[in-house]
Amino acid sequence: MKRIFFIILSLILLFNISFSMDFESANNLFYEARRDRDVNKITSLISELEKDSNLQKDSKFLTVLADAYLEYGHWGVSGKDKEKMYEKARSYAEKAISLDGKNGRAWYIAGAAIGRLAQYKGIIQSLFMLGDFDRYISKAIEILDDPLYKTFALLAMGMRYRDVPFPLYNYGKAEYYMKEALKYTPIYPNVYLELGYLYLKMNKKDLAKEMFQKVIDSPPHPWLLKTHEESVSLARQELSKLK
Repeated sequence: MKRIFFIILSLILLFNISFSMDFESANNLFYEARRDRDVNKITSLISELEKDSNLQKDSKFLTVLADAYLEYGHWGVSGKDKEKMYEKARSYAEKAISLDGKNGRAWYIAGAAIGRLAQYKGIIQSLFMLGDFDRYISKAIEILDDPLYKTFALLAMGMRYRDVPFPLYNYGKAEYYMKEALKYTPIYPNVYLELGYLYLKMNKKDLAKEMFQKVIDSPPHPWLLKTHEESVSLARQELSKLK
């Protein structure tokens, strides 16, 4: 009887070990969830990662979890829940950085989470957060070797210089960072969309029209299909206003 018990116990342990999630599997699940904006898939991933006993010791797993919270906050929840998700994204990204200071993706996520959190704060508090945003995103730009995340970081910095109130904005720098972003991921239509918004602020309507049309004409990035659909819809709206 004891032997049967130990055999069953061994099989259970073997099953759990065999089906524990490795980094590549977790990362691919995240990419799929973000591509399709699949709430069930991303919440399941978050749940599985948070149950992992090795989470707090693994910078890569913490980074995927932070990224999942960042995305889930963007399109998976509404209202005050967005702020909670972005706070979790920042917290997990900062833990990942504490374990591996060369984790460029985690530096980007921490900065992006701060940028989104600033939207929920008053103008004074948001400006105080700007220093942290600049530090994290600048470091991400410096050390990232993943082309897509390099694009994300450069675009985030471009939007910072476009959108932060006077006297901290700089349209020239905004344009520079956004054009740099295109060098790493030329088929990411969001860059053209944000350039279009920049040219509207600069009162360069012909260039704005050109950028919005590029959004519509560009092929979707294979890992960002829903993002592409949203960008195309927004670009069409802007073009209709400019006719």
